[in-house]
Parts: sequence; structure tokens; C-alpha cells
Amino acid sequence: MQALTIIAAVNDALMTEMQNDKNIVTFGEDVGVEGGVFRATVNLQKKFGERRCFDSPLAENAIVGTALGMAMGGLRPVVEIQFSGFVYPAFNQIITHVSRMRNRTRGALTAPMVIRMPYSGGIRALELHSESMEALFGHIPGIKVVIPSTPYDTKGLLISAIRDEDPVIFMEPKRLYRAFKQEVPEQAYTIPIGRAGIVQQGSQLTLISYGSQMKEAKEATALLHKDGISAELIDLRTIYPYDKATILESVKKTGRLLVVHEGPQSFGVAAEIIAMTSKDAFEYLEAPPTRLTGADTIFPLPSAEHHYMIHTDQIVKTARQIVRYQP
Repeated sequence: MQALTIIAAVNDALMTEMQNDKNIVTFGEDVGVEGGVFRATVNLQKKFGERRCFDSPLAENAIVGTALGMAMGGLRPVVEIQFSGFVYPAFNQIITHVSRMRNRTRGALTAPMVIRMPYSGGIRALELHSESMEALFGHIPGIKVVIPSTPYDTKGLLISAIRDEDPVIFMEPKRLYRAFKQEVPEQAYTIPIGRAGIVQQGSQLTLISYGSQMKEAKEATALLHKDGISAELIDLRTIYPYDKATILESVKKTGRLLVVHEGPQSFGVAAEIIAMTSKDAFEYLEAPPTRLTGADTIFPLPSAEHHYMIHTDQIVKTARQIVRYQP
């Protein structure tokens, strides 16, 4: 075992898989010589050479399009988009080609590639550096969307994403990059994509979050426990396909649901989970399913970002209201 941060776990997963599979290449803006703006790819070029880890032009559309060609040709590219808000020029490639290759060729060709990108606020940066727009990717058929929240999950899920035969969007909560360390195995291991993690068992409320907001969700769960409220905390881990079975099993046990995420409210991940739960577990609900999310606005300037993001006390207050709800 080794104590790693999330950013170190990303690097360790890449190092491990590139050592095991010579067909894996990684590239992007400043990925090679500098090791990435957050140092996620540090030492990869030194170890594997410029043919397998290299810098790209400042052109996201070209980065993703080139990766698709590589994937179709037998390589397994892992590309980095420097910030998730920079990915929009590449949407043409992602929606038009990457997501459709298996279907378009009736399975003759696949796109085993990973598009990594740091997302979320909390670092006092401008809006394109701080957005949480994961719902956009979750709405694209043919793409898997993964968001880890711990070093252990980061390494296991990234290795699973690299080995997957279909394209994976891998979003990393950058404000948690160096927030804490966790024991992580030195050897390769995988965590199944599409399976949520139960962080804390509970009986009165199902609290679901993922990625950057898991820090506040964990803090809220501990405070609620001190208050005598038993919350079951679920880390979604995969936005699409998401783990319906685990969610339904929990809601049927607790009878109450709160979903927390940093992205905008309308048409978001929480809306999908609540719609599914309301349909498939309606008779078990003892209170209206509720969501705490970012606002339907562009991410604010750094001085105002604390007004946009969800805080621990908001989760605690909302959870108490749900548990005490009387029809």
C-alpha cells in the first residue's frame, strides 16, 4: 500500500497501465515536458518517451479527433483536457464521432479511449476553469462518464476506464486533488464502472453525491449522526451508466432521498435520479425527494463562488427538514 492524493493516484494509474500495455499513449496541452498543469502526468514522458507521452497544440478538437483515430487503429489513448470548460471545441468530435463509432460501424470498430479533465469550483478561478457540466456528457449515448472522489477510487476507476472498449469521460474534482491522502495498492486493480459506493450505512435518509461535493456530504453525514439522524451516504462514482439498483435499495430502506451536486439544477444528475426514484420506489417514499445543486447561472467570479457552491450546513439543514417532514 501507498498513501496517495487523488492527483498522485491519477499519475499512478497511468504509470501502472502504460507499463502493462505498450498501446497506451497519453497527450494533451502541457502533458509531456511539464507533466500537466496539475502535474497529473509528471515523469511519464521521462519513463516512456516522447512517442507515448507528448504535448499537443492548443486545440481540443484536434486532441480528441486524433485520439479517436488512434483508438480505431488499435491504440488506447488517454488525453487530458486542461480544464473541463475547455472541452467545448471538442464537442463536435465527441458527439458526432467518438460516441457513435461502435454503433456506426455495427461493432466493427470501437473507441477505447479516455478523455480526462479536471472539473468543479473551489479554486477561485474564472468560469471556464470552475464549471461542473457533467450532465452534458451524461446525455450523450455511447459514452460513459466517471467522477471519482477518493484516491482509491481514482486509481481503480481510471484503470477500468483505460481498459474499457468504449470511450470514457473521466472528470476529476480538482479542489480535492491534494486535499487528503488515502492508502492505495501499488499493484493494478479495477473498480467496476457503473457501480456506486456506499460510504456510510444509514436508515433514515439516503444522501447521494459524487466528486467534489463528497467532502461536504461526508461532513454532513457525520454531523447528522451526532444529531441522531441516520443518513446512508452513497458516492455515485459513475454518472452514466449510474447505479439504479443501489439507489433504489437504499431509498426503499430509508424512505427519503437527498441528492447533492455542484452542477446546475435544471436537467441535471439529481433530476434524473429523482425522476427514476419517484417512478420505481414511489410507494416507499415518506417525504418528497429533494436536491441541493448549483444555480442555473454561469459560474460566478472568484469572489462570489462561495454563494454558488453547496456547503455542509446547507446539506445538514435540508436533511433535517426531510427527516422531519410531515405530509
